[in-house]
Amino acid sequence: MLQFPQEQCACPRSMRIESLLLPIAPQAVCGRRFGGDKAAAALPPAEAVAWLDELLKGGKSIGGVTVCGPGDALAAPDILFAALDLIRARHPAFSLHLTAAGLGAAALAHKLAERGLAQMSLQVEAVAAGLAEKIYKWIRPGKRTLPLAEAAALLISEQEQAVVALVQAGLKVNIQTTVYPGINDQHVAAIAEKMAKLGASSMTLLPFAAAEEEGDPPSCDAALLAQAKAAAAAHLELAEYGATLLSPPSSGTAFAGTLLPKPTQARPNVAVVSSSGMEVDLHLGQAEKMLIYGPRCGDELPSLLTVRNTPEAGAGSSRWETLARECLFDCFALLAAKAGENPQKVLAEQGIKVLLAEDSIEGLVDVLYGGGKKQKCKK
Repeated sequence: MLQFPQEQCACPRSMRIESLLLPIAPQAVCGRRFGGDKAAAALPPAEAVAWLDELLKGGKSIGGVTVCGPGDALAAPDILFAALDLIRARHPAFSLHLTAAGLGAAALAHKLAERGLAQMSLQVEAVAAGLAEKIYKWIRPGKRTLPLAEAAALLISEQEQAVVALVQAGLKVNIQTTVYPGINDQHVAAIAEKMAKLGASSMTLLPFAAAEEEGDPPSCDAALLAQAKAAAAAHLELAEYGATLLSPPSSGTAFAGTLLPKPTQARPNVAVVSSSGMEVDLHLGQAEKMLIYGPRCGDELPSLLTVRNTPEAGAGSSRWETLARECLFDCFALLAAKAGENPQKVLAEQGIKVLLAEDSIEGLVDVLYGGGKKQKCKK
């Protein structure tokens, strides 16, 4: 889980953003012991770029983006490169930055360099495995679950390899370290010295802000941060944290961080999968029927309009194509508790956004129609 300094949270009214944080990473590779883990949603690449475009259309002046969080961008390279390619295609002048823990970075160094990254920031909290164990409660390289001691040693090794490979690929490497009082504050000089020898060019120190969780160290105060910066400056150039955090588009906790689709004249309705007719509680693959909601003629309130059968299972991608064509032809969104990547992709290609949530149908449908805003009903 990534941590962002509070002072970088931008006022929504501010019109100039040097580098916007773009949260596109759905998968975390490590969990910290301190500060609390708050669940956050990742934006799919297309939605992230659409949000970026909306900010620009709304008058924001954006110099670039920092791909960072809520998980680790390198844990899902396909998603990362899709996002970078979309951004580069639509905004070729943008300065691109990436922040990650560094697991797998060495193998991807040349691909990252090909995308024209201005800088890669590695989150290095320690250069000793024993100290890393005090900061992380779990580290998960790839899909394997390793004992923490083994995983911590692997993280340290891969971060060292990452710096060398990234520099050799022509990328500027920044080291980003959170200062935890009483834990790694006296270790900052060792981190800076080691990373400088490997080829890193700068270091950013972030003060830990306690979340009042049991077992948390105290917050890093200004005096301790200044002391840590002085220690680091003997080995690396210091760089201030330059990215701006804005809240991605959201319409309530059920769809937090999701750019919601909107009804159109051709697709005014919403499809829902439910076992009870009261709550969204089924996996899409288990659904035998679709509840179709839309604006009701007369009062135009979102209501249940009809029920449709779904195609039989076992036909692979063609099942979802048939579903889109025969069952969801007038729907702009589909609500399900869970859904596989393939049906989500196939339906998205047909103009139907799959939204995952588990809550009352009435409440979720209401959110999609703007909380009860009236729409014209097709005669």
